[in-house]
Amino acid sequence: MSAPNNTMKRAMLLGASALTASALLFSGSAFAQIDEVIVTAQKREENIQDVPISITAMPASEINTILQGGGDILSLANRTPGLYAESSNGRTAPRFYIRGLGNTDFALQATQPVSIIMNDVVMENTLLKSFPLFDVEQIEVLRGPQGTLFGRNTTAGIIKLSSVKPSQETDMRFSTSYGTYGSMNTQVAVGGALSDTLSGRLSGALIRRSDYVDNTFTNEKDALGGFEDLAGRAQLLWTPTEALDVLLDVHARDEEGTATLFRANILTTGSNDVNSNFVKDEVAYDGGAGNPQEINSKGITLNVSYDLGAATLTSITAFEEATGLSRGDIDGGFGAVFLPFMGPGFIPFPSDTGNEYFTNQYTQEIRLASNGDEALKWQLGAFLFRSKMKALTDPGFVPPSILVDHKKAWAIFGQGSYDFNDTTTLTGGIRYTEDKADLSVFNQPGAPVPETKIDASEVSWDISLNHAVNENVNVYGRVARGFRGPSIQGRDVAFFGGVTTAQPETIQSYELGFKSMLADNRLRFNAAAFYYTVKNQQFTAVGGTGNNVGLINSDKGVGYGFEADATWAVNDFLNLTAGFALNETEIKDNTLSVAVCGSGLCTVTDPLNVNGRALVNGNPFPNAPKITANFIADYKAPINDSMNFVASLDGSIQGHTNLFLYESLEYFTSGNFELGGKLGLTFEDDKYELSVFARNLTDEVNIAGGIDFNNNTAFVTEPRIVGVMFSARN
Repeated sequence: MSAPNNTMKRAMLLGASALTASALLFSGSAFAQIDEVIVTAQKREENIQDVPISITAMPASEINTILQGGGDILSLANRTPGLYAESSNGRTAPRFYIRGLGNTDFALQATQPVSIIMNDVVMENTLLKSFPLFDVEQIEVLRGPQGTLFGRNTTAGIIKLSSVKPSQETDMRFSTSYGTYGSMNTQVAVGGALSDTLSGRLSGALIRRSDYVDNTFTNEKDALGGFEDLAGRAQLLWTPTEALDVLLDVHARDEEGTATLFRANILTTGSNDVNSNFVKDEVAYDGGAGNPQEINSKGITLNVSYDLGAATLTSITAFEEATGLSRGDIDGGFGAVFLPFMGPGFIPFPSDTGNEYFTNQYTQEIRLASNGDEALKWQLGAFLFRSKMKALTDPGFVPPSILVDHKKAWAIFGQGSYDFNDTTTLTGGIRYTEDKADLSVFNQPGAPVPETKIDASEVSWDISLNHAVNENVNVYGRVARGFRGPSIQGRDVAFFGGVTTAQPETIQSYELGFKSMLADNRLRFNAAAFYYTVKNQQFTAVGGTGNNVGLINSDKGVGYGFEADATWAVNDFLNLTAGFALNETEIKDNTLSVAVCGSGLCTVTDPLNVNGRALVNGNPFPNAPKITANFIADYKAPINDSMNFVASLDGSIQGHTNLFLYESLEYFTSGNFELGGKLGLTFEDDKYELSVFARNLTDEVNIAGGIDFNNNTAFVTEPRIVGVMFSARN
C-alpha cells in the first residue's frame, strides 16, 4: 500500500495536539507522576530504569485497548519501538521481528530468533506462541540477544508475557466489547483466598468474529473471515510457609475459524499499490475447502520457589501440547490459464495446500539466585528442553507427506552483578548450550528421504556496565553474544523437493543507552543505539517460481539503529506515550542467490545470475521495517464526584519493509498506518467503564505479506472495527 495521504497524517497530528491543548488548559494544581515500572528481564524484580537492557513494558490497560474488537498477539506489531509481527497462517502461527531480525518461514517446524516467554515458560513452536492474550498483567519487550538467562533462539530478543497471579485479595474483573462483523472480546477473571495458605484464580476469554467475506465463485454469502477463540486459565498458589511458594498453572485453548485470505492479483506489475481486484468483503475461491483453521492446545506449569535464606531455589516444570489443521486457496482466485476461465487477473495454475499438525514440548528449569541487597548478586541454573512435531502436508495433487521433527537441548548458565559503589554496577553472564534436531519423512511423493540430523554446541554471554549519572539519569553499555540453534526444513518434500538445513547463527551485539526520569518524575525518556553482526545468518527462501521453502545461510548480516520511548504525565488529566525506532539491516554475501517471482508478473530490481536467480547482497532483511513509530494519548477528566470522561487516541506507522529476500517494485510496503481510539465514561472510582471504540479507524488496507510464485497475490491486515465496550471490577 502507498503511504497514508497528508490529510490523514495532519488529522492524526491535529487530533493529538487538540487533545493535548485541551488538557493543558484544564490542568489542575497538582501534577501527576509516573508510576515505577517493575520488570523481570533479569529473572529478578527490578525497576526498569536500573536494568542495562533496552526494554519497553506494556501495561495491561494498553494491551486491552489494542485487543478490542477481536485482535490477537499480532496486534502488538509496531506498538512498541522495533517490534514487528506478521503471519501467513492466520491466528495460529505468528512470526515476530525485533530490530529487523526474524524469520519468514511459514513451515510449522520453523524456529525463530524472537522467543516468546509466557509466565516464565518458553513457547518454542510457532503454534504455541499464538495463545490468546487475556488477564495480562504486563508485557515486556527485551531487545537484543538474551542468550545468558533465556538461551537459544533469542538472538533478536524476547517478548515476555505475564498473567495476573493469584493472591489473598478478592479480585473480580469482567470486560466485553462488541463491534463490526460481530467482533467480540469478552474476558472474565475471579480470584482470591481459598484458605490462609491457598489462593486461586480463574480467568478466560471468548474472542470471535462472524464470517463477513462472500465467496463469489460459489455464490456463498458470509462464507469466510470469521473465527471463535475460547481460552481459559486456572491457577493455584500455595504458600504453607513464608519460605515456600508453589504456583500451579493449567491453561487451554480451542480455536476454529478462517485461515489467511489470500487475494489474487491485488498488486499490479510495477506497483505496490492495492488495485481494484481487492474487495474487502469478497473473494473468489474454487479451492481451499473453505479455508478452515483449527487449533486445540493445553498446558500445565508448576513453579516452585523456596527461600533458603541467603538464596532462593526455583524450579519451573512445564508441558505444552497443540493439535490442529489449516488449509487455504493459495492462488487467491479461481481457475487457471489452461482452463476456460480464471480470475481475478492472470492465474497460471491452481494452488491449494493444507496441513494437519501435532506438537508438544517439555521444559525444566532449575535456578538458584542470591537474596538481599549485597554488592554481589548472582544466579546459577540449568535448563532442559524436549519437543516433538508431527505435520501432514497436503499439496492437493499427490498424497500427503508426513514430517516428524524432534528437538532436544540442554544448558547451564550463570550471571552475576557487582555494585562497585552506589552509582556503578557491572553485570556479566555466560551460558553453554547443546542443541540437537532430527527430521524424518514418511510417504514422500518422490525418492525416499533419509533421516536428517543436525546438532551444535555454543557459548553465549553478555556483559554490561550501568552508571547512575544522578538520581534521575542512568547510562549503560552492553555487549552480548547469542546464538540460534540449527534448523531443519522439510516442507518442500511434499512438492518433490528435499530437506534443507541451516547451520547455527551467532550474533555479536553492541548497545549504548540511557534511561531518565525527568520533570519531577512526570517524564520517563529512555533510548538506546545498537550495532550487531550476525554470522551464518539463517534465512528462509520463500516462494519463487517453484513455490519452494528452503533454509539458507548468509555469510553475514549487519544491523544498526536506535530506539526511544517516552511516557509523559502532562498533568492530572493527560498521559502521552510515544516510541520510535530506526532499523537499518543489510545482507552481506556476494554469492547468495534466491529464486524470484513466478509467471513473470513482478519486476525484480536485483541483479540476476546466469541461472536467473536474484543476487541479494546488500538487500535489507525480509520483514524488517526501517522505521516503526507509535503513540498513545490518554485523557481523563472528572465530570462529578463519581463520574469521569475518558478518551484515548493511538496510532502506529511502519516504514519501508521488504517482503522477500529479493527486491522488486511490487513486494514491499511503505507507510503502513493504523489509528485507533475510544471515548467513554467511568463510574465509582473507575470500577465501571462504558465506551465506544474504533480499531483501524480510517479503514486502511495495509499489505501484510505476499505470495509470489503464481501471481501477484497478497494478504492484508484487519479491517476497521467500530464497537462498544463495558468493563467492571471490584
